[in-house]
Amino acid sequence: MAVLQCRRRALIALGLVGMGQRLALAQASPPPLFVLNSLDGSVSVIDPLSYTEQRRIATGKEPHHLYLTPDEKSVIVGNAASDSLTFIDPRTAQVQRTLRGILDPYHLRFSPDMKWFVTAANRLDHVDIYHWDGAQPALAKRIVTRKTPSHLWIDSKSTTVYVTMQDSNELVAIDLATQTIKWRTPTGAMPADVYGLPGDKHVLVALTGSDALELFDVSGPAPLKTGHIKTAAGAHAFRALGDGRHVWVSNRVHNSICKVDLQTLQVVQSIAVPAGPDCMDISRDGKTLYVTSRWAARLSVVDLVSGRMVRQVKVGRSPHGVWTLDHAPR
Repeated sequence: MAVLQCRRRALIALGLVGMGQRLALAQASPPPLFVLNSLDGSVSVIDPLSYTEQRRIATGKEPHHLYLTPDEKSVIVGNAASDSLTFIDPRTAQVQRTLRGILDPYHLRFSPDMKWFVTAANRLDHVDIYHWDGAQPALAKRIVTRKTPSHLWIDSKSTTVYVTMQDSNELVAIDLATQTIKWRTPTGAMPADVYGLPGDKHVLVALTGSDALELFDVSGPAPLKTGHIKTAAGAHAFRALGDGRHVWVSNRVHNSICKVDLQTLQVVQSIAVPAGPDCMDISRDGKTLYVTSRWAARLSVVDLVSGRMVRQVKVGRSPHGVWTLDHAPR
């Protein structure tokens, strides 16, 4: 016993007991939340237990969206005005590297087969398609589009990327194998996010310049608009609930988020969220929704069980994208 006590005193003197306890706590802690502060050129790192901002990571200018690499080893931040990508460890929030020479990466997405990385150049009116080898994007084709490409969606078979044109009011489909435009079709006012329904036969487009979603049948050689779902003013971004049936929509002008049933194509729930709710993420258990309140420099936290906003976390100016490794199925 005396020997054990002496050993423990020695470990305490060296700080090894505390180190072990800290390591155990770190391993048990959930991964952080990341919030992009577009006007500050930074990422807020949020502790999801205490809901406090732990620190800010400097990025390039005007980060707007972020995306997880297929191997879940990096969160990629698109710095639109700096023509760069910042790679961050999604567990430790340590910056891994900065990749330059990616022109205006406003929105970004990976194909499910991990072979393609696509960016939408919002200010430069083009879409870039890159080959992806797991580490380094290699430009395959730059496709000139019409005005202000906004959001991207890639089908489950990794064959087609759908792109909304925010200022020319269009939805464009691009064939990934040939890197050519398959078709373009008119939409309502100011289309923003686009979301593919299970089965790849239909896509939804959110109309930020209106108060609705448009449904397109994309199963044939030409698209066909088949539905119109009224949500609320400023319908903007989507986030799947993770149950395979429901998707949440943020309504930036109306200051609300609403849940859409993908089988009935009806709004089944609406929750008030202030100050221009924008991008969203949902916790792995499906009980908590995180949404950036763009005009209040806050991350809003919504309890989906009670159906109300329960807290806000102060972040930087014009918070846009939000992401966590501990997310519901997308």
